[in-house]
Amino acid sequence: MIFLRKILFPLAGLYALITAVRNFLYDKNLLTSHRYPLPIIAVGNLSVGGTGKSPQIEYLIRLLSAQYQVAVLSRGYKRQTQGFVLADQTATAASLGDEPYQFYRKFPNVQVAVDANRNRGIQQLLSQAQKPDIILLDDAFQHRKVKAGFYILLTAYGDLFCDDYVLPAGNLREPRSGVKRADLVAVTKCPTDLSERQQLAITAKLGVRVPVFFSSIAYDDEVFSANGSLKVNELRSKPKLLVAGIAKPAPFFAYLQHENDVVLEFADHHNFTTEDIQKIKKQTINRVIVTTEKDYVRLALHFQDEALYYLPIRTSFLAEASRFDQLILDYVRTSTTNR
Repeated sequence: MIFLRKILFPLAGLYALITAVRNFLYDKNLLTSHRYPLPIIAVGNLSVGGTGKSPQIEYLIRLLSAQYQVAVLSRGYKRQTQGFVLADQTATAASLGDEPYQFYRKFPNVQVAVDANRNRGIQQLLSQAQKPDIILLDDAFQHRKVKAGFYILLTAYGDLFCDDYVLPAGNLREPRSGVKRADLVAVTKCPTDLSERQQLAITAKLGVRVPVFFSSIAYDDEVFSANGSLKVNELRSKPKLLVAGIAKPAPFFAYLQHENDVVLEFADHHNFTTEDIQKIKKQTINRVIVTTEKDYVRLALHFQDEALYYLPIRTSFLAEASRFDQLILDYVRTSTTNR
């Protein structure tokens, strides 16, 4: 891998130059970033995938939706539709993409929309009879055509952006200097026992001038299906088939796995084919199927006769959750327009 990275360094330098020039043009207003008359919070990362954007979006929804009409706008990765789509009762994972559909299922009072053109998506949301008070932009840190009012940058504990390189030599979508656009940084997927001293060391290593927070993935103590739920403590000893099509699924497997379980791992956002479904079903005899919440929205229609469960997750801050909340709430309360 190190040898391959060395070979790809020239291409990485070219990619870094292109993205740096693009950012420079936006920073100097030589390319136009559109602003809108309401609070817009962008959640994203510098690297490709696997930093916990979905649970962070859900955290913000829970924080804000009791007081405000919240809308979530995503690109709708791997959906089978084009243009702007606003979720309604006809929505599916195919029409929205798995993560936006997950948001819609969990938070029916929140407007969920998808559009690869974020400006058009925002304009469509603002043209609705019920206009949102706040828009959350999912995976939009590099979407410079929209000027969000608040940027949350996520970086995974085991894959810090400061240790990485730009594509294709590494996994960064843009040079590390892009962090300067962030209003705060959240180090995600941390061990729950990460000490204050270790947190301070990571903060120093990141070298940023904005608040840094540390969070972990909190797993539910129950798994859920269309017909009920099971306690995880009871489930662990049962024969299971664990299925995941997410980035870095090892913690999901480790949380549930028993020595006699069967594990099937697919690529992130995997579109399950007929052959995949048949492969899974062949393994289900006398086994409970457990998958991730993101995969469940794509698998449920194929397993109406089988016991298919999903495990919900949440973002849980190791410390200073109230400070994080206050930063978000202060921005929303004081922002009548994006700046």
